[in-house]
Amino acid sequence: MITELAVDGVPVLLAPTTGPMHAGLAFRVGLADEPLARRGITHLVEHLALHSIGVADYHYNGATTTEFTFFHMQGAEADIVAFLNGVCRALTDLPMDRLPVEKEILRTEENGRGGNPADMLALWRHGARDYGTVAYPEWGLTGITPDDLRAWVTRYFNRGNAVLWIAGPGLPDGLELGLPDGERQPAPAASSALPVRPAYFSGPPNVVAWNAIVPRGAAAGVFTAVLERVLFRSLRQESGLSYTVRSGYEGRADGTAEITALADALPEKQGAVLGGFVDVLAAMRLGLIDEADMTAVVNQRAEELTRADETGGLLPGRVFGLLTGRPVQTLEQDLADLRAVTGKDVAEIAAVACADGLLMTPGRTRADWAGYAEAPAESTSAVEGVAYPMINHPEVRLIAGDAGVSRTGDDEIVTVRYAECAAVLAWPDGARRLIGHDGIQVQVEPTLFAGAGTVVREIDARLPAELRIPMPARDPDTIPAPPPAAPKPTWRDRARVLGGYASRYAWLAGLTLMTLVCGLGALFALILLITGDEDAPGLGPLAVMIALAVVMGRAAVAQVREMRE
Repeated sequence: MITELAVDGVPVLLAPTTGPMHAGLAFRVGLADEPLARRGITHLVEHLALHSIGVADYHYNGATTTEFTFFHMQGAEADIVAFLNGVCRALTDLPMDRLPVEKEILRTEENGRGGNPADMLALWRHGARDYGTVAYPEWGLTGITPDDLRAWVTRYFNRGNAVLWIAGPGLPDGLELGLPDGERQPAPAASSALPVRPAYFSGPPNVVAWNAIVPRGAAAGVFTAVLERVLFRSLRQESGLSYTVRSGYEGRADGTAEITALADALPEKQGAVLGGFVDVLAAMRLGLIDEADMTAVVNQRAEELTRADETGGLLPGRVFGLLTGRPVQTLEQDLADLRAVTGKDVAEIAAVACADGLLMTPGRTRADWAGYAEAPAESTSAVEGVAYPMINHPEVRLIAGDAGVSRTGDDEIVTVRYAECAAVLAWPDGARRLIGHDGIQVQVEPTLFAGAGTVVREIDARLPAELRIPMPARDPDTIPAPPPAAPKPTWRDRARVLGGYASRYAWLAGLTLMTLVCGLGALFALILLITGDEDAPGLGPLAVMIALAVVMGRAAVAQVREMRE
């Protein structure tokens, strides 16, 4: 039974459990709230707040997710009170002297992360804003100042934007959260970089991945689990095409949920895995859902919910729901919603998911054959302005105008308009990288385009300072440079070329003359043979002269072709 309380103005969800006490303090702020130029600021606040806890004998942690940030601890009541009070004290007065060290720790942490197909799906679906920023590095760490941190904490880390959960026998004594006043912050509206759905794009060669945004609820959760069962059975058990097959479900504050699924693939099995993956989705869209799978999923999910309720495992989800305006449900309500899901409900979710789906195909494989539109990887038009041709490659042009910057050539157009710029990366050597809201980027390298220094000055003047991300200096060897121009020929080079042409023409003239001599000689000998002249040569000499004429003629023709090439 969940009890709703309050401590120092912070709502509290309290539930008795059979295991050790644990508690968590959650705030409605996450990666989706961060502008790209401040990417990493919430994670940095989390690290600074936890620094004051130091080394402890009990387990504690913090996490920053797409929409939430929370601090969690498991241990004795006194330890939990000390942890929560310490985190709140640190949030009201972050240890700014730790800022350089914590930035380096976060960079090291990020460097150890591997690629995530879900991040690529987020980037292609949402671009470089809100729910798409999870795909980018924590570039904002470099330029974040103490004032930036204080403003971020004031806005998001306050009692109005927090909820506490406690799994244990009761509210422990001594809690003094002491958070400042503030307001509940709504999650950002999800943007879209996809003009048409369902859509696809090409990804790494070893995985097929897919996601969709659907209405949140029990039916969507059941669909996600059934999808994983069917994909696993089809791609691994029956065909042996994949080893890892999994799906995931994540509710969002706006009443929707993101469903993801993936399957790995060997390079030589890319097409087969993609085809099998698409076939499973198509079958579920048509309502071909096995009741046995439905029953197994519902029973398994009911067991998981019951077990999680006994240990307090449902409390974080309840807290996140409360932070986004959803009422707190009981276990009985969860189970009733789950068992009310029908095959028709799952088929309807499948139809919505397939219509909204974004598919990441392996390698260079395509999915237009399955009704998926290719997601745009470039812009539809360039800005109007001054064109700066690339040195030694004038067909590639950098165009700068009042509206933004474009790069054209190589059968590609990429444009970032100033009004739709999410961030600009700035290197000390003058290079700039503009990133648009749609995720499309324009790289400006002054070393490659004559006069591009003017473009860099215009970019710096037109874009506001809060979009600028200072980047560390690059190794001089990594700064791109145009290929060296061909050296001007010397008089010796010209003489060598002319000599080559002279020898070729002389050889051609000799071959032509020999062909004529042999040909005329053969013709004269043939006439003598026909007239019966006693001085006529025999057939042997005639054959030799004809053969020489043919050989010389072919050599002359070959020489002419070579000279034309």
